[in-house]
Amino acid sequence: MTSSESENFKTLGRLLRRAESFSRIGVWAGGALILASVLLVSFDVIARKLFGFTTGGADELSGYAFAISTAWALAFATLQRANVRVDVLYQFMPVRISALLDWIALVALGVFMAYLTYYALEIVQTSWDSHSTANTPLATPLWIPQGLWWLGLLWMCVTVALMLVRASAALVTGDLALVQAICGVRSTQEEAEEEAAAGERMVKGDTA
Repeated sequence: MTSSESENFKTLGRLLRRAESFSRIGVWAGGALILASVLLVSFDVIARKLFGFTTGGADELSGYAFAISTAWALAFATLQRANVRVDVLYQFMPVRISALLDWIALVALGVFMAYLTYYALEIVQTSWDSHSTANTPLATPLWIPQGLWWLGLLWMCVTVALMLVRASAALVTGDLALVQAICGVRSTQEEAEEEAAAGERMVKGDTA
């Protein structure tokens, strides 16, 4: 491997780490949206029961929050290899074939997300052009929640593209372990180690 190729690989690695950091922010923001919608719905239910009035639009806003937070969680889940894959036969295959299947799975995911994001953009454009609003008391301009939803899907496409470039380079150079680390199925040992680390963090937090 030449020095320029090595530097390119390092650059890709840095981009993936930055993508993971940004995706983590997206997950936290999505979680905050969900929490806010829960509080709003709870307040609406209590106010309706005890005081006889309603804030209006709580169910509508919670639906937007769920869609937006889900879209922005996709990239982080993919980077963490948290997406579900059927591995009944996968776990018994040779390492090279497994790595190739990992790469094909990532390509398939990228193609699916590209189509989904393309058609999602058409929905946003239609809402913008026709000045569509929600058929609710809030009359929310639909392009706003749809646009935030689409941005989450777009970021997912960018993330998958970075992962695919890095995984392709690793596959060509024969770094099968890196291919598996980027897009492979999480092993039972990896999941157990992550759970143990999470438990240790919880214990330290309780004793702090």
